[in-house]
Amino acid sequence: MSAQRTIRIGGAAAAWGDTILGARQLVEKGNVDYLVGDYLAEVTMALLARAKAKTPDGGYIPDWLASVKPLLPEIKRQGIKLVTNSGGMNPLACRDAFLAVAGEAGLKFNVAVVTGDDLTPYAPEIQAAQPAEMFSGAPLPKAFASMNAYLGAGAIAEALGHGAEIVITGRVVDSAMVLGPLMHEFGWTAQDHDRLAAGSLAGHVIECGAQATGGLFTDWEDVADGWSDMGFPIVECSADGSFVVTKPDGTGGIVTRGTVAEQIVYEIGDPQSYHLPDVVCDFSQVTLEEIGKDQVRVGNAKGRAPGPAYKVCGTHVDGFRIVTTYMIAGWQAGRKGRRTAEALVERTQRLMTAKGFAPYGEVSIEVIGAEDTYGANARPFEAREVIVKIGLKHEDMKALEIFAREFAHPGVSMAQGLTGVLHGRPKPTPVLRVHSFLWPKDKVPVEVHIGDETFAIDVAAGGAPSAATSHPAPEVPLINGANVSVPLRALAWGRSGDKGNHANIGIIARRPDYLPFIAAQVTEDRMAAFFAHYLKGEVRRYVLPGFHAVNFLLEDVLGGGGTASLRYDPQAKTYAQMVLDLPVEVPAAWLEAGGPLAEWSQT
Repeated sequence: MSAQRTIRIGGAAAAWGDTILGARQLVEKGNVDYLVGDYLAEVTMALLARAKAKTPDGGYIPDWLASVKPLLPEIKRQGIKLVTNSGGMNPLACRDAFLAVAGEAGLKFNVAVVTGDDLTPYAPEIQAAQPAEMFSGAPLPKAFASMNAYLGAGAIAEALGHGAEIVITGRVVDSAMVLGPLMHEFGWTAQDHDRLAAGSLAGHVIECGAQATGGLFTDWEDVADGWSDMGFPIVECSADGSFVVTKPDGTGGIVTRGTVAEQIVYEIGDPQSYHLPDVVCDFSQVTLEEIGKDQVRVGNAKGRAPGPAYKVCGTHVDGFRIVTTYMIAGWQAGRKGRRTAEALVERTQRLMTAKGFAPYGEVSIEVIGAEDTYGANARPFEAREVIVKIGLKHEDMKALEIFAREFAHPGVSMAQGLTGVLHGRPKPTPVLRVHSFLWPKDKVPVEVHIGDETFAIDVAAGGAPSAATSHPAPEVPLINGANVSVPLRALAWGRSGDKGNHANIGIIARRPDYLPFIAAQVTEDRMAAFFAHYLKGEVRRYVLPGFHAVNFLLEDVLGGGGTASLRYDPQAKTYAQMVLDLPVEVPAAWLEAGGPLAEWSQT
């Protein structure tokens, strides 16, 4: 097999709700061999489980089918293969719907389906074993709305090896949809740990769609002119595991060291021990090289043998919640808004008590615009317009209905300037909480269905993964002269996201010589102090010397995370951009004419 052979894989969707036009762009302009559609998140599985319970042919993501339906003749002509997790809770029904659409177009495809991730049939065995929540140690809930193992890439590779042109899965790790094709195309085995890690990294880079091509980039003004037609990511992969990140010509966005680095650190936790079903990845020494316009070569990912268990994501109902927002404007808007919310909570609490209900389980009031989310870091100023958010939890939905009936009362009885209740009376909804645990691989039967054939996949049991030795922080060089303060964003890019109830904040130095100053001053203690108003757990920092970055994991900081949280930002999407305002001391010479930060001398 030629070492020069490459496989081009395009990422057409970041999640359920992303545009359905990414597939068209990649088919028409991307010259791709594979097209990947990634749609699933933790709570999505619970929603799909409900849909399947209502109708036997429901429970999959309809957006994928809508995105590829008009493209099927061209997909067939080009020989593009499709891999998607849009099967959700019902991948066989998704297959049937696809075949029906293809048949209407007069086309035939070999379609494979991967099953085995849905563990609800094994609920009695799991209840008997009582596996604790893998992050918090919480006991197993009595009932689940959904329960899915994160399967690996092996079944996808096997399906392609049996001639599949389309592979539809339920829950797999997102990166498996790229790793599976690469295992098939290059003949990588389960023991090729470094290459499996590299293929997983390629999948991680494109699994969030345009986030790798300038979407959410810190330097937003470099990308904003192209936002209306963002390019979707393509990885051009080689047999040695290295790959080039790019996008279709003539599309918006940019592919640079910064955009790719931000996506690599996104939600990875410990970058030296990124656990996947097929491999434990070490991304700490990964290198990034800009080799042309919108072309970044990625290399040096390392891997080691995986563990013996799958991560399982279970979702369960944990009471009810109600959330509403309104605007208030004018003099002392922030103070008026906050007091209005407090008074409404006090009023409804009194009415609930009179009817025999227990107090609210949780109350969250945030005044957006008055910098409530910054805690003690908020600036001392008087906002003239704010959005007030009230979030409440209770075990009994009927208790929250009292609040729903009363929520409009402040508009005629409290502070002037209240408006903007856009969606009418709020409705209580179930709180879907995630409970993640480990379950032995040998107790999860994985199967591939292709045509009339069904065959089992032999998944290696794995063993106890070896530990990695963490990298020390680089030392600050001795520099004579005065220091000056600049915001962290002058030195770094940042990207943040969630890991359950934990937040992940990646900080990437714009230049290698900036990293020692960042590492010396942006510490675990400083990060803990910045988020002290939210933080309930520890802060851990990891160093990635390969591309001059640090990654922070803030434990128990999101108020439950996802839909279990009442926060305006339950997924830490804002955290990195907030942290980039932190002042950092640097040599004054850097701000002088000709210095790397000369542009900051005027700010």
